[in-house]
Amino acid sequence: MDEHAVARFQLAGQDIPWMVERWARTRPDHPFLVWEPRSGGERRWSYREFADDVASVAAGLAARGVGVGDKVLIHADNCPEAVVAWYACARVGAVAVTTNTRSVAAEISYFASHTGCVAAITQPQYVALVAKAAPDLGWIAVTDDDSGELAAPGTLDHGHERFSALFGPADAAPSRVPDPMLPAGILFTSGTTSRPKAVVHTHANALWAARQGPLDIEMEFGDTYLAYLPFFHVNTQSWAIWTTLGVGGTVVLQPKFSASRFWEVIAKHGVTHISLIPFVFKAVADQPVPEHTVRIGVFGLIMPELDAWLGMRVVPAYGMTETVTHAIHGGRFEDYPHLSMGKPTPGYEVIVVDQEGGELCEQGEVGELWLRATRGIQLFLEYFDNDDANAAAFTEGGWFKTGDLVRVGEHGHFFYCERDKDALKVGGENVSAREVEDVCRQVPGVGDVAVVAKSHEMLDVVPVAFVIKGPDAPAPAELEAALIDRCREDLADFKVPRAVYLVDEFPTATLDKVAKHKLREMADARPPVA
Repeated sequence: MDEHAVARFQLAGQDIPWMVERWARTRPDHPFLVWEPRSGGERRWSYREFADDVASVAAGLAARGVGVGDKVLIHADNCPEAVVAWYACARVGAVAVTTNTRSVAAEISYFASHTGCVAAITQPQYVALVAKAAPDLGWIAVTDDDSGELAAPGTLDHGHERFSALFGPADAAPSRVPDPMLPAGILFTSGTTSRPKAVVHTHANALWAARQGPLDIEMEFGDTYLAYLPFFHVNTQSWAIWTTLGVGGTVVLQPKFSASRFWEVIAKHGVTHISLIPFVFKAVADQPVPEHTVRIGVFGLIMPELDAWLGMRVVPAYGMTETVTHAIHGGRFEDYPHLSMGKPTPGYEVIVVDQEGGELCEQGEVGELWLRATRGIQLFLEYFDNDDANAAAFTEGGWFKTGDLVRVGEHGHFFYCERDKDALKVGGENVSAREVEDVCRQVPGVGDVAVVAKSHEMLDVVPVAFVIKGPDAPAPAELEAALIDRCREDLADFKVPRAVYLVDEFPTATLDKVAKHKLREMADARPPVA
């Protein structure tokens, strides 16, 4: 039996527009989205106001020929226009392609061409870059400011239409029969492959996150989630917004994390839930913790000392773009071992597999985490237009290979061990070592290269490159400068190596593979990098 056919019966009549309209009808005046820009001057959308704005922009998209299956690039920092545009795409059946704003022209060109985007929505600070990188777009709409900040001089003279021009009569928004398995969004994620993969999320994925997410983090009717991580990441799109939609709650959206306003914004809006990353702990470490309303902080691991320090329950949760929401999590009222990720979430089958032999691991043994669930509901639908990546990610039995190494404790708690050696997590951004290496190898004079993570005080880790010189290599300083310059041209800034180390040879492991764990040790023995 086709699982997707079964899902259409289980979720008949439901999709993302249905979810928004349900709350617009039943609690029209309750705030859904609160925009809290850096300079203050908040703006609020009730559920009814948000649904009406979405319908208006949907009408504008339809008037410009955007329909079911069309891809629309959304290249913007956190802002209400990006959120409204995303849900307007869902309303007409189009697919919103949200992209990292730290990307350079070559990356944006790939994002747009690979997915076949027909139009783009962006901000003044990025419009010239988007227009240059994706010249085949049918049209570009540009916001009036840069996430609440005045646009830089000259950036408004771009010759493209304003985002406000997309607003049409709300009653002109097209109607369609809800299809829960219809693709709704694409997020690009870096893992171990040389090119970022386009992860396809469906309307059913959003429905699943809205149903299961609140159970995972004990979010209740009317709670408030603070979202400051980028909208082009699954954390804000799903963990924050889709989860909040499940309980008719409120999302407070900031342009980005602000250490100086962290506790102020929490107090101002009565925030009850928040996602946490290591950088936040370091950024607010010197601030006194005031009385506050946060009940749950969602973090990757259980660390009781964080509870005592922050005055909230910090619950563990494991997930990735491909799992849509938390595939493993821990509840507020259970005592979990220190550094545990929790236990599997209902709806996901979980096993741990030995990477070498493919056998199931015993309790306590380290192996790769594999997950199985319905694709397009609990798991992403597919990597868009990438048969090789799909074949590599899924076994014949339908197991998704996460690339994360874990072990299981004696009471069924999962512990994170490490990411695959070719994937780095730089300040919350995924970086493929292989992608960086491919760029480095294009530099004349580079014989071979290996990119690894080096410990960093604020970002946890940053990429560094070990290089073996090739024939006719220039002087060391010249080679290092050429490599960095090429990476800055072709890669987002967080992917650029912070240091280049010239070596005569790489340490090797079994089958002459590069022993990257030894390179990481060598990198950490070098002086700190900026």
